[in-house]
Amino acid sequence: MLFFKSKNISNYSDNELITDYKKNGDKQVVGELFGRYSHLVFGVCMKYLKDEEESKDAVLEIFEQLMDDLKRFQISNFKSWLHSVCRNHCLMKIREEQVQLKKINEYQYVTEYEGVVEYSFQKHEKQIQETQLTDLEKAMMELKDEQRICIELFFLKEKCYEDVAKITGYTMSQVKSHIQNGKRNLSIKLTSNK
Repeated sequence: MLFFKSKNISNYSDNELITDYKKNGDKQVVGELFGRYSHLVFGVCMKYLKDEEESKDAVLEIFEQLMDDLKRFQISNFKSWLHSVCRNHCLMKIREEQVQLKKINEYQYVTEYEGVVEYSFQKHEKQIQETQLTDLEKAMMELKDEQRICIELFFLKEKCYEDVAKITGYTMSQVKSHIQNGKRNLSIKLTSNK
């Protein structure tokens, strides 16, 4: 460090330290500034964040950021500028926490609400299915015997046309006709019940 060769670094003003840091990039300068102001930065962080551990972390983050900021900005009153940096850092942290909290709350609301909705929906679906089955059973009982028997064997017991014909004694064309007519009559009965 050329600027401080002859004198103790602690004897220099904030502005002299910053000027040297801009020229030489010596991290010892930031360390000196940290030593001078870390307690003040911690106080500001505590005022905004109201948590000791979070404030300690914020102090380190702020001084870490200083290594870039001191080179980028023209600073005339370091103490005042640092106070603003500190305040802005804390406000950003608070905003981020509020956004996170909002997301967590939204997520909890959605999962709880969706759980209720999903349960209600499933319950509603089950009721609809039960109603449809009841309606189907009633409509089946209103069919002619030959249509009902052929439909039960073909759809419910999953028999093929030939098996239905063998069981009932109807011809293949009669079985097909009873099934077709039965389906049409079921459809008419079910749609007229709505």
